[in-house]
Amino acid sequence: MKVKNKRIHFKIKKGDTVVVIAGKEKGKKGKVLRVIPKHQRVIVEGVNFIKKHQRPTQRFQQGGIIEKEGPIHISNVMLLCPRCNNPTRVGYTFIEGDRKVRYCKKCEEIIEK
Repeated sequence: MKVKNKRIHFKIKKGDTVVVIAGKEKGKKGKVLRVIPKHQRVIVEGVNFIKKHQRPTQRFQQGGIIEKEGPIHISNVMLLCPRCNNPTRVGYTFIEGDRKVRYCKKCEEIIEK
């Protein structure tokens, strides 16, 4: 799904710990390495490995087939709450006037990065 000229705000950010809730990697946990808002996908550490044929370059002297993490749709992951250590939905609230922060909807703990 391509989104054109529309800014999408995701509740999952780089550095968060997430758990995969659907697909062949279901149940695995990992840290979010990258968020791709244009395609609504995230790259999670240690999840969804793909094989890529790499041509030898200055950066990759050897070349060959390398394994790396592939993107996974954002709807297939859930944030892992740091306090209750369970997959949770994320809400937003305002603290200190106009500062918008995320919070866990299960234990209502504020999630800070």
